[in-house]
Amino acid sequence: MPIQRFYLTGAALLLLLLTWQTVVDQSAIALIVIGLLLGLAFHHAGFGFTGAYRTLMEIGSVRLIRAQLLLLGLTTLLFAPFLAAGSFNGQGLVGAVAPVGIGVAVGAFMFGIGMQLSGGCGSGTLCGFGSGNTRLFFTVLTFCFGGWLATLHADEWESLPSWNAPALGDMLGWPLAVALQLGVFSLLWRATRRWGAKDEMLTPQTYTWWRGPWPLYLTMILVALLNLGVLLQTGHPWVVTWAFTLWGAKMAAALGWDAENSGFWNDDYRLDQIQSSVFADETSVMNIAIIFGSLAAAALAGGLKPNFRVAGLPLLAALLGGLLMGYGSRIAYGCNIGAFLSGVSSTSLHGWLWILAALPGNWVGIKLRGVFRVE
Repeated sequence: MPIQRFYLTGAALLLLLLTWQTVVDQSAIALIVIGLLLGLAFHHAGFGFTGAYRTLMEIGSVRLIRAQLLLLGLTTLLFAPFLAAGSFNGQGLVGAVAPVGIGVAVGAFMFGIGMQLSGGCGSGTLCGFGSGNTRLFFTVLTFCFGGWLATLHADEWESLPSWNAPALGDMLGWPLAVALQLGVFSLLWRATRRWGAKDEMLTPQTYTWWRGPWPLYLTMILVALLNLGVLLQTGHPWVVTWAFTLWGAKMAAALGWDAENSGFWNDDYRLDQIQSSVFADETSVMNIAIIFGSLAAAALAGGLKPNFRVAGLPLLAALLGGLLMGYGSRIAYGCNIGAFLSGVSSTSLHGWLWILAALPGNWVGIKLRGVFRVE
């Protein structure tokens, strides 16, 4: 256990540094706490979107799919009264709502392939890297590059046919929209009970707060509450991939790229983000905190054993997966968190389109895992 204490101490020191960098902004401190809890929750509950789709398609396991349905239903219920009101404590609130169009479908399909090649989605890349999967470090690099690259083609993608659809809550009224979505979740839950694999009886476990594991469904309640916390703290639901895009732009600018020549970046707000500290960006602060939370969770569980040897083909898969996820998430207005979880929970139609396109992409990605010898 000494090596685990070493990692845990390192995480604590880095966390103190992160807190010191943002100490002048009390809202950032709240986001650090939320990010830490999300990292702990995903690791200790053994929950992930990528693994959920892979086990569903490979062996018919629906345990993690049911957890997703519970998470979506709870988050929809929690979001609805606040988004219907439009403000909280004097701050305006907006849902994760985006246009429905070709870019969303293509981007989600690309993202689905990428998440299976790399072995992590938006949140999964952060949590997996924090938990000691060093292959995902390379995924983070190309994730950033892919997101930045997509911004250079933003005008072309935005010129494609799309429908600037309002949220279902605005179209139908929030009570009817929520009832409709909960009805869909209930039907999907029943479908998993009927067609899911029958060999999912788990041996009894002892749950502990610090070392884990955590009960899966109770953890979904916590994640839904944490997403609500992000909404009330920032005015918008939890997102992940904007930080990757911003990091990519910062690296490109450091290498000589001129953001003022880009239609996407050439406005005062985005130029200021490139020039400001990374700790001034809310999403970046949360993403870094999620990494530290996962690192701490793995160390507390005694399972943090990073392996710095990565074979050639799996490394290539990690690089390609990150590139596809970075590019795809930007043209699809988010990933499995920002577009799917937060989008659907905001009753946005683009969130539903995202998952319908991402699932076939996951199927293709699963088939490609064998080609790249990804375990």
